[in-house]
Amino acid sequence: MKFYDSLGLEPKLALNLDDLKKRFYERSRQWHPDHFARASADDREQSLEMTSVLNDAFRTLRDPVARAEYFLIESGIEVSKEAPPELLEEVFELNMALEELREGDASARPQLVAAQERFIAMLADSDASLTELFARHDAAPAREVLDQIRAALNRRRYVSNLVREVEKELNVSAAN
Repeated sequence: MKFYDSLGLEPKLALNLDDLKKRFYERSRQWHPDHFARASADDREQSLEMTSVLNDAFRTLRDPVARAEYFLIESGIEVSKEAPPELLEEVFELNMALEELREGDASARPQLVAAQERFIAMLADSDASLTELFARHDAAPAREVLDQIRAALNRRRYVSNLVREVEKELNVSAAN
């Protein structure tokens, strides 16, 4: 896994962020293009490439969700983009309330505020679930756990989008 290798890390889902940052800064200094200003063209190119890889690696691995998605993809598991079936009815009701609010029906606002609170709680539950699944996989790597992580990530991504949509509409309606 290129990002882990570039930072000298063992591929794990749970990472110590202080260690990650320390490794990133050490390797960034090591590969900084200024150190290769008088080097051969190949060495300068390698420096630029490593700097780019290190930046991408750090950006990805410091975010637990991006890290998990990267880990899954590198493990050959496709990240799902489908709506979780258990949320479809709630999403349908939410879309109706959003449409009512957009059309000027302020009575939909309390329903949206309640939905926003439920979705934020779902995000917190998803994050806790992911943390537990990361630890389980790191302790005993198993495809079954990666599949559970995939499902949890899919649910989290979908709920996160719902939170953003509700926040956006509540802010728009409050401004009007």
